[in-house]
Amino acid sequence: MVKNKAYVEDTLSFQHLIKIPDDRIGVLIGKNGQVKHEIEDKCNVQIEIDSQNGDAVVSSTSAEMPEMQPFKAIEIISAISRGFSPQRAYRLLDDEELMLQIIDLKEYTGKSANAMDRIKGRIIGQGGKARKTIEELSGAYVSVSGHSVALIGKYEEVRLANDAVTMILKGSTHKTVYTMLQEERRKHKLEKMRLWEQDNIKRD
Repeated sequence: MVKNKAYVEDTLSFQHLIKIPDDRIGVLIGKNGQVKHEIEDKCNVQIEIDSQNGDAVVSSTSAEMPEMQPFKAIEIISAISRGFSPQRAYRLLDDEELMLQIIDLKEYTGKSANAMDRIKGRIIGQGGKARKTIEELSGAYVSVSGHSVALIGKYEEVRLANDAVTMILKGSTHKTVYTMLQEERRKHKLEKMRLWEQDNIKRD
């Protein structure tokens, strides 16, 4: 009898609260609840959303739930709440090498709304050029929303994008940032070529 009680407690133990910005609640729910249901089905979790206060509670009662699934659900919801489309957020589940990183801009701007708008404008760039260029040169997806910058990509892609955003936050010019990214991409290509050549030599 004690074993059964412990078993039930273990299967009911997972629950996590995520705060969702007001303007992202509708995106998370989706038309007729489609996005919410897709995340629940893909990750084998239940999601309760309080539209009044922006609370999303992720939980699971499945005894056969793979260990990482609820954490992937949290990542997907967090990505959507930080401005990514559901389609881009779902890639976190489809590709195990992808990760989500969030940069809190308040650490650089404090409570100043003007400073926040200015720094977000620099990261996005005129017509979205800076954000798109960082995406193209790093390989990571970049979202600027609320008081944060969110990144989705493989470890090295996220590292490069994070370095680029951090440089902008610390006052570097866009030209300097792009030069850094181009140089890092060139080094990466040379390293891949070197490894490919070594691999061919070993086979011969």
